[in-house]
Amino acid sequence: MDKINDLINKIVSFSEERDWDQFHSPENLAKSIAIEAGELLECYQWNTEADLSSVEEELADVLNYALLLAYKLNLDPVEIVEKKLQISSQKYPVDKSKGRSTKYDKL
Repeated sequence: MDKINDLINKIVSFSEERDWDQFHSPENLAKSIAIEAGELLECYQWNTEADLSSVEEELADVLNYALLLAYKLNLDPVEIVEKKLQISSQKYPVDKSKGRSTKYDKL
């Protein structure tokens, strides 16, 4: 948890030093996550394998905006991911979903 909080603090400081907070509304951050996710997907557009350094850069952008959005909304990233895993474990019990990509309502 400390590593994630340290990382969030670095991201926030980076943004504050540049006076970028004015551009980081939750709406803008959500849009930025989608845009950067598209750029991540573009790394694989014509290949099943991608240049790892390009993937790393785009994935970092996605994570950066996601962590900043969580911060803006006063959400604990660890807590919300653990909560979602708990919900998903109920939707996708191992005995019904192991090795399958079937949506939960079709299991």
